[in-house]
Order: sequence, then structure tokens, then C-alpha cells
Amino acid sequence: MTAALRRGARRLPLVLSRAHDSPPPLTTTPSSPPSQTPSMAPPQPRNLHSSSRRTTTMTSSSNHPPAMDPATRAPLSVLPLPMLLRSLLTAAVSSSPLLLPPSLRVMSLLAHSTSPLLNPDRNVLLRWAIKKSFYAQFCAGENGHEVGRKIADLKQIGFHGVMLCYAREVVLTEKQAKDLADGKSIEETEDCISSQIVPWMEGSLKSVRMAEPGDFVAIKFTGAGSLALHNLAKRLPPSPFLSEAIDSICQLAHERGVRLAIDAEQDSLQAGIDDWTMTYARKYNNQAGKATVYCTYQAYKKCVPAVLSQHLALAQKEGFALGVKLVRGAYLGSDPRHLFHDTKGDTDNCYDSLAASVLTRQWSDSVPGQGEYPEVQLVLATHNAESVQRARAICEAGGAKTKVAFAQLLGMADEVSCELLEASRAAKEISGASAPALPVYKYLCWGTTGECMKYLHRRAQENKDAVQRTRHDRDATWAELMRRCRNLLGMA
Repeated sequence: MTAALRRGARRLPLVLSRAHDSPPPLTTTPSSPPSQTPSMAPPQPRNLHSSSRRTTTMTSSSNHPPAMDPATRAPLSVLPLPMLLRSLLTAAVSSSPLLLPPSLRVMSLLAHSTSPLLNPDRNVLLRWAIKKSFYAQFCAGENGHEVGRKIADLKQIGFHGVMLCYAREVVLTEKQAKDLADGKSIEETEDCISSQIVPWMEGSLKSVRMAEPGDFVAIKFTGAGSLALHNLAKRLPPSPFLSEAIDSICQLAHERGVRLAIDAEQDSLQAGIDDWTMTYARKYNNQAGKATVYCTYQAYKKCVPAVLSQHLALAQKEGFALGVKLVRGAYLGSDPRHLFHDTKGDTDNCYDSLAASVLTRQWSDSVPGQGEYPEVQLVLATHNAESVQRARAICEAGGAKTKVAFAQLLGMADEVSCELLEASRAAKEISGASAPALPVYKYLCWGTTGECMKYLHRRAQENKDAVQRTRHDRDATWAELMRRCRNLLGMA
């Protein structure tokens, strides 16, 4: 089995692992959090809007705008002009009641069609059109060279790192899908290993190799195929070959200083995903102050505070660090409605109270516990500006006891990301090395244009479900473009 694993690891095809379903952004102002200890400080007014700052330097038309007066730099000014224009185009389409519905229908057709004519990987003209527009906005590249260049560009802008994910999704045969639906036992056959587990393993290993120390790689266990789905649904351990495959991914990530964020998925699979994640967290999060394996918690689910408390108690008892990636959630449209909080305000309160507890390492009504808080590290993966501001307030007040990273999707919530970059830069100029760390990461999906179509369709659908944020993004991007034009004409 080990020899087969090694043979599989040496073959690195262009086939990629399954896409990450990022949580849909929740963008309206949250209700006031409940009276709890600890609680997020109330957000301060947003004073870093891209149109409210002025630069003393004319903006050029090059890909990277020139350096500006650090005291007056607008957050979105750090974005290259092509990225800014693509963001404006995407936000304009996503916020238009006339343009968005037909765009969604086209994206859905391209994502699910089996016709070679509608497959961007076979239709050269279609591939060129998509790759120059929506693919360039939301995806990192088709190969190691393109992905590496995108990572370098983002770090040049000022982003601390990336969260890298493969776009390939496993497509089951009709028989495999029927067997899974019927609950039939699925064996670990040579065909299952070669056609599903090995490509997922190879893609994940390649992703870890492309990431740099300190970066994240997002992993979906279900990307390993039908056997993984079956075992997760039944809360069974991974099959022997799959177990070795996951071990090889974790080991490589641990050796390279890359962190693995295990994605949350549909509720019917989540208990199994949590079991597997804790198994590998015990093994690879045992180095002081370092977590390699992160579990994802969806705050819109009523059970999540209890699950997080259980995992914290387990980490406390067994002495390993708990990696926490906190999202709002991505399966509201497919999971039973009674599993989720009744209102968006309840979800916002839950998200903020969980974040406050982990960030300050204090037990609370939402996250009950006893004794010393365990070693923990936190990723706040959110497009919600108010939640980001509440976490910032804790960090800037010196209340943060946990290492925190902020993460947003590439091509979305750029103003939230760039405000964090600007706040961190300004704080360092004032306080130097003592300034609170506000590291910002961008989530990058990569793969061929055809492999990324399902991911791109989800991003389009996500924009539809976040109209207010999309309109705000459009307005902020337009304001930044007008600011650059005024500077260019000497009208600042």
C-alpha cells in the first residue's frame, strides 16, 4: 500500500482536487451582540474608504501604481489597474438586475454542460474569453508558473499570504452515485484508488508544494471521491490508502510550514469531517505555538458553539493546538433549514461571540469551558466588514491572546482586505514592531479554465446572494477609479 502511495505521489497530473465552497458573505450590519463575556467591541466607523483619501502622487496606467504618501494613501490604491477594472466590471454585472440573471444562466450552462463546444478546455475561443475576464478575477492560474506569479503579485501588493485550493471536482459514475445514495458499502478497489484518491492526493501535494511557508492550503476530504463520501457519511475512518494519502499531505505541509484548512461541507458529512480533522490535528498540531491542521466552523449552525467547545476541551485534555477557521456558512440552500439560526442577526452574534472567545482565550456563555484555555490559532474567513472591525478593535486594544489571520476570496471584498492592509501599515508606522499584527490572506482557487467553471459559477451565485455588499464594492471601486483619474488630470 505504501509503495502504491509513493508511486502515486510521483505522478503529478494536471488533474486537480475538488473546489472549496467558500461561505457566502453576510454584509448587512449585524445586530448588537448579546451580553456575554468576552464580547466584541462595537465597530468603529469605516474611515478608510477608498474615495475618502487623497494621494499626492499621480497614478500611472502601469500594472502596479507608484508609491504614494504613506500618510494619505487610499486602501484600494494598492490594487493594480487591471485588477481594479476587472473588479469594477464584475461588481457592475453582479449588482445589475438586468445583467446578472442571464450571466448566471450562462455560467451554469458552462459549469454543467458535457458538450465539448461549451467546455473551455476544448474550445479555444471560449477559454480565452473566460480566462481574460472572470477567471482572471477569481482564479490564480492553470499551472505552477501562473499560480506562483499570482502569489508573488499579491504579496507585492502587501498581502501576508494566500490560501490555495485546487478546483478539480470528483464526478461519480451513475453506478457510484446510485450505490452512494442507496447506502451500499463501497470497497477500496484499484479503480477507486487510481481514478479518485490518487488524483486528489497528487493535486493536494502539488498545492502544498506551490504554497510558501506560512501560507494555507484548503482541503476538501470529499474531493477524494465516492469512498470518502461513504465513510464520512457513516462516520467511519478513512480507508487504508486514503488514510496514508491524508497522512502524506499533512506530513509535507508540516515539514514545509504550510497550514491545512479542512473545509466544512454539508451537514450529513460534517460529523465525519470533524472526526477525521481531529484525528490529524492530534498528530500534527503537537508542536508548541503551531497548528498545521485547521478545522472549519460554520457559525450559522446552531450546534457549532457546542462543537467548538468540545474540540477546545479535547485539545486541552490531550495537549494539542486547535486550529480554528471561522466562517459563516455555505450550505444554507441545501441543508435542512432548522439547523441554522433563525435570523442573520443571530448568525452575526454567534460569529462575533465565537471569534471573541477564541481571540481573547476566554470562556464565555457561547463557548463554555473550565480551566486554562488551550493553545489555539484563528483564521477569520469573512467578507463582513463589521466582524472584521470588531476583531480589529480587540487586537488594537491589546486584548488578543491568539494569533489571528484574516482571509477573503480573491476578487471579492477587496475593500475589506485593503482596509486591513492599510490599517496594519499605518499602525506599524506609528507603533513600529509593537503594532498588532493584522495579517491578510487571499483565497486562491486554481486549475484549468474548465475545471474552475463550477467554482466560478458559485462565486457568481454568491454575488447574487450578497447584493448590498456587491453594490458597495462597485461604488468603492468606482470611487477609487475616479480618484485616480482626478489625480492624473491634476484635479485632486
